[in-house]
Amino acid sequence: MDDLTRTQAVSDAVASLYNTYPFPPEPILDEAPPGYNWRWYWPTVHSFCTGAAPASHKVRVLDAGCGTGVSTEYISHLNPESEVLGIDLSERAIATATQRCQSSRATNVQFRQLSIYDVEQIEGEFDWINCVGVIHHMPDPLRGLQSLATKLAPGGFIHLFVYAAIGRAEISLMQRAIALVQGSQRGDYRDGVQVGRQIFASLPEGNRLKQRERDRWAMENHRDECFADMYVHPQEVDYTLDSLFELIDASSLEFVGFSNPQVWQLDRLLASDPALLNRAKQLPGKDQYRLVELLDPEITHFEWFLARPPYPHFSWDEDAALLAAIPTRNPCMEGWPSQSIFDHNYQITSLDQTEFEFLKACDAHNGPNPEHSQASVADLVGQGRANLELVRQMHQRQLILLEPPQRI
Repeated sequence: MDDLTRTQAVSDAVASLYNTYPFPPEPILDEAPPGYNWRWYWPTVHSFCTGAAPASHKVRVLDAGCGTGVSTEYISHLNPESEVLGIDLSERAIATATQRCQSSRATNVQFRQLSIYDVEQIEGEFDWINCVGVIHHMPDPLRGLQSLATKLAPGGFIHLFVYAAIGRAEISLMQRAIALVQGSQRGDYRDGVQVGRQIFASLPEGNRLKQRERDRWAMENHRDECFADMYVHPQEVDYTLDSLFELIDASSLEFVGFSNPQVWQLDRLLASDPALLNRAKQLPGKDQYRLVELLDPEITHFEWFLARPPYPHFSWDEDAALLAAIPTRNPCMEGWPSQSIFDHNYQITSLDQTEFEFLKACDAHNGPNPEHSQASVADLVGQGRANLELVRQMHQRQLILLEPPQRI
């Protein structure tokens, strides 16, 4: 079988899985979806990647491998000024995605049944591409990523997510076991789900695979769609940090950073021994990542941003630049106004009184309906709202976004 024939056969098998079990199996609502994901909101994406809020919210977005449109719907509602296109191999998934967005009245989105390999059929380029949980299911992930790279506008960003081999070791073993039992019936995904559930039920209580499923995945995998996506998928490539960066280096795009940077901090693993932590921090950046990967086998995926250069970089180390910037409260925040909120990562965070007052001042001066003309950091610091170090910390914690002074 030549490469082209194999690629088509695998793509057809993947489409068949998602026509059988459209994924994700989230309910369709008649209103905007609840909550947020900062990775689906252009201002926070731009701020994370460049250090600053974007000059415009009018961007063109591609949700590549959109499935049933859960992410597409969020992107549409969180970015009402954007133009959104969702593409996927599965006819049934696209039909569900279309129904989902029509039901919640997402009017700035369109869908096409299209392979990522064929994105050259789409006219123009995109400022932002979302491709989460997709390329690791392609027969040639690098070709898929390179195809997307051709559609990314200069200065644009792409968010990606692939599986991590170490954290998914038990899943990989169960995938192989199910396929072995299925034999010639592999490709009958309903049979695969049944076989997988029978194996888990039959394994002794102390079995490692059974324990891992019960402790980590059972609640999610109660739904057959999720179980099938995890255990009977016809194509999956799991990555190590080394193979991940081989993929990135061959993509022609620039690595911006992991979009869950807190996971990659050595402090959370080695803080109890300051001397050892300091020694580990002397390692080159990639080796620090490698050490985290080895020390934390709970990491089940990699998520990161790539950029097509050139793109701007804003630093707020210089006091003059920071004082001239306009701060706004990060809208990816729930429970506001309160000193106990869910932050951009949907983690409960406590604000001290100074932080709380500073955010209220940002809303009053620089929010959607400011009471007065825009206020710079210098204005708010001058009012005794905060000091510069606190402003930097709030920006680092993504509590605020900063608009560059040259746009004032």
